[in-house]
Amino acid sequence: MLALRLSAYTVVSALGRGCSATLDALRHTRSGLVRKTWETVTLDTCIGEVEGLDDFVLREDLAAFDCRNNRLAQMALESDGFAEAVRAAIARHGASRVGVFLGTSTSGILSSEIAFREPHRAHDTGVWATHDYRRTHNTYSVGDFVRSYFGLEGPAWVASTACSSSAKVFADAQRMMACGLIDAAIVGGVDTLCLTTLYGFNSLQLVSGQACRPYDAARDGISIGEAGAFILVERGELAQPGDILMTGVGESSDAHHMSSPHPEGLGARNAMQAALDMAGLTPADIGYINLHGTATPSNDAAEGKGVAGLFGGQTPCSSTKGHTGHTLGAAGGVEAIVCALALEHGFAPAGAGTTHVDESIPVNYLLENLNLPLRHVLSNSFGFGGSNASLVLSKAEG
Repeated sequence: MLALRLSAYTVVSALGRGCSATLDALRHTRSGLVRKTWETVTLDTCIGEVEGLDDFVLREDLAAFDCRNNRLAQMALESDGFAEAVRAAIARHGASRVGVFLGTSTSGILSSEIAFREPHRAHDTGVWATHDYRRTHNTYSVGDFVRSYFGLEGPAWVASTACSSSAKVFADAQRMMACGLIDAAIVGGVDTLCLTTLYGFNSLQLVSGQACRPYDAARDGISIGEAGAFILVERGELAQPGDILMTGVGESSDAHHMSSPHPEGLGARNAMQAALDMAGLTPADIGYINLHGTATPSNDAAEGKGVAGLFGGQTPCSSTKGHTGHTLGAAGGVEAIVCALALEHGFAPAGAGTTHVDESIPVNYLLENLNLPLRHVLSNSFGFGGSNASLVLSKAEG
């Protein structure tokens, strides 16, 4: 097993810009979800929007990449001193030895949605004179942007496996490092609000009319948010006491249904067990579980069965999507950072928005923050089509 040290990390979401804003919201169980109009959307729902993103300007030499997704990427890169940490890693290892492995679901699709509304579309060629699909909408766009931002020359790709995307890339980085091809990597993900996801999830009758309530008896759907999360990972042997490590990652594919999880949480349980096995841990070693917890009736029930079957009903757990909304392809990266903050500061965060936990789901869901010294935590990210990923994060001993 090759552990990865989380050498630096940063997150921007509806909770604010940087880890300190996220930590403060977790400490006070504060949600960033609000009911508001956005773009041309007419749905009655709450969203998790990043403040200031509409007016954010990309670095001049990267202007060709301009879209909402890459604006959020740069905003996150320039928070928490993350860009400086990456440049120091490049100086240590070389530009060709730092990889970029990111997750997204819709990338910069909003740029194409806007382009379709433009009256000057070139009907003879089917393209737009001002629309750069490759650098904006294309799934690889955010990977290309981050690589270009730092002048990196190492391997780079973008995973798009729905809501597990930015958790699975930890495994990509680990494998590339184990093969000796890189010494460090930028992992994480970026996903931004767009019409496709808002109307698409609404068409599946999965969007709540209020701020989402994961694991609540009255839960009725998701709230969509946007976020950017980046983590610089290096080899675990570099870790110092108190550092945060990724010690296990588990992946599975239950392929039960295109948009519904296996009702018994089979794929979820397999991913969690695989992560524990890689870390050399037992369920009793885990002090907190960050649940995928989307607040749809079927997701929470299925995940709850998988968690209860493996861990029993005592391990403290919660979903932080009540804070941020479901950030889709960025969720795995965001929630890995939530777990890192929980380990660093010694508390298990409660789930915002949830008031009456569904009694039919036998898990220890937190309605209030629990202060305790954590050594190992687990983070779940499960996507459409049964694409599942679980991460074990650990605090290096002194």
